[in-house]
Amino acid sequence: MAQEITIPRLGWSMEEGIFVKWLKAPGEFIRTGEMVFLLEGEKAAHEIESLDSGYLSVPDDAPRPGATVKVGQVIGFLLAEGEAPPASVGKPPASTSPASSFPAFARATSLSLPAVAPPSVKMPLAPAVLAATGTMPRAAGPAARRLARQLGIDLNAVFTPDPTDRVLCEDIQRAAKTQWHSDQPAGPAQIATPRARRRARELGVDWTQLPGTGRNGRIRERDVISQSMATAGSQTHSPEPAPVTLGKHTPASKLRRILAQRILAGVTQAAPVTLTTKVDAAPLVAYRANLKNLAPQGQAPSFNDILIGLAAQTLRALPELNACWHRDGIHAYEAIHIATAVDTPAGLLAPVIRHADQLSVAQIAEQTRQLIAQARAGRLNQTYLEGGTFTVTNLGMFGIDTFTPILNLPQAGILGIGRIVEEPVVRAGRLEIGHTLSLSLTFDHRVVDGAPAARWLQRLCEHIQTPENQPGS
Repeated sequence: MAQEITIPRLGWSMEEGIFVKWLKAPGEFIRTGEMVFLLEGEKAAHEIESLDSGYLSVPDDAPRPGATVKVGQVIGFLLAEGEAPPASVGKPPASTSPASSFPAFARATSLSLPAVAPPSVKMPLAPAVLAATGTMPRAAGPAARRLARQLGIDLNAVFTPDPTDRVLCEDIQRAAKTQWHSDQPAGPAQIATPRARRRARELGVDWTQLPGTGRNGRIRERDVISQSMATAGSQTHSPEPAPVTLGKHTPASKLRRILAQRILAGVTQAAPVTLTTKVDAAPLVAYRANLKNLAPQGQAPSFNDILIGLAAQTLRALPELNACWHRDGIHAYEAIHIATAVDTPAGLLAPVIRHADQLSVAQIAEQTRQLIAQARAGRLNQTYLEGGTFTVTNLGMFGIDTFTPILNLPQAGILGIGRIVEEPVVRAGRLEIGHTLSLSLTFDHRVVDGAPAARWLQRLCEHIQTPENQPGS
């Protein structure tokens, strides 16, 4: 009899995943323990291991690469030699709860998520099952239990997508709503992904009232973010709090209003995270001193010029931050155009140095001098303010060490530069007087995760300690 190949559950909360590809060709013999297909869960892609052996059969209606598949869904078969292949994989199963049993076909090999246990291993009963049998109370906080008593809801009958099976207040509210409308035709259960629930709590969004864009109306993180953005947009038209005492009101200039909108967008339309670090800046100080000795009077590159060049070289080596979030995906820029923040009488401007990774430090210094002069004189053309893919902003001249730069959309990263400080440092186990530089990197977590962003900042620090290696030095 043909052995079904089904989608395993990669974690307690998983209900569906993305079928990436087959790792074996149809008709190929698969041995027990071999990896047979690639499945993408919420965190990573996993190679799925076969628990049986046989010849791979993939019917015409099997999921194609990139298709969304449900836990327990049949996607192929393993056949004995000479066995006739089934003509169809059949219909996908209905949505299952996280506490349901694991599929028996395969297990996942992964470092980031728990592996699916083979059927020979006895799994402990899920908390929901234990609660239903009366052997243990259902996990819920005091507020949730009080709300359940007030609404007459049985905790053991409440479904929650929480991986720990803990019942929250919104689970009880959803159960009460379903109970109140039980006389209406039943529709699909409203389910939100764990990431959507976490983001809803962070943004103060009631996800139970949202229409889901996922399979069978499942609520995704992007549905929560869209609702939060829409709410923020509507609140901008609501009456603002009045000043609490007398004062002078000055209408904002057009530039200030545009700047305010862009700054607000960098916080509300992105997922900003800031990393800070301190680096030994002695090589950087020595490098600039050497450039000052070689350059004509007043034309030596500034620390900011050098750091723009080093940031561009880092973006070329690690381009993840040279991107933006666009249409529910990541748009990677082909060129590296660095915007540099400039304080002007009219307000903050960010002229762009194009193809900064292809310029020498002297060329960058020449361009920044011209751009800064034109910006402060109010003669900067709009074309020089557009097209930036990454931003560098420097507050070190004001005695600032670290700060939280705000993203300049549509960009995924902005580097904040603090002051260079002469202070004690430890080198080779000895205490010496040296120079340190503080850096602040804000990145869009929708585009880049924390580890790649940290690696980018680490690579920049390495460049700062060997500045003479950049082009044109």
